[in-house]
Amino acid sequence: MSLKVKAREREIKVGKYAGTYRYVMLPEIYSMLAQEKVIREAALRSGVSQGVMQACWDAAGEVIKAWATEGHSVALPGLGTMRFSLSAKSVADVNDVKSSLITTRRIVFTPATELKQELHTTNVVITCYDRDGKEVKRVTSTDEGIVEDGDTENQNQNDTENENQNPGTNPSTGGGTTSGGTGDEG
Repeated sequence: MSLKVKAREREIKVGKYAGTYRYVMLPEIYSMLAQEKVIREAALRSGVSQGVMQACWDAAGEVIKAWATEGHSVALPGLGTMRFSLSAKSVADVNDVKSSLITTRRIVFTPATELKQELHTTNVVITCYDRDGKEVKRVTSTDEGIVEDGDTENQNQNDTENENQNPGTNPSTGGGTTSGGTGDEG
């Protein structure tokens, strides 16, 4: 198995390479697998009926949603953990703390070590296309397969914005759990 990447020759419009043509790599767009197909395959691999698998799938989704919205970091078997988080503006005075300081809500996914190892060992096949769309080269990866541990650029910004975030909940260190709120904090 391998990941497919396209390197297309494009004219760069901004930045230090503006006005020049450069090869820009992007993953090939994969179609989203239909839930029915995933359920059918999981039922086949586990030896249970599709109806039972569908019921389990639906129940697991509801449990994950309920617990994550209560502030828990929830395990996704074989994949990692997910939790909800937010970005907010900081203020110097406690009297200025209010819900309008929240700028975004987001889902943080922390991949399992096994999943990162799988990505590390997966080959990347790059197909190069010139500006006319003609295939000009094909390359198979020989890189070290370094797997980034989360969105580090945005994480650094978010860590400084979230002064009220509990210690030990950094997604790049495996997360942690936080207590749920009552819903009337602001």
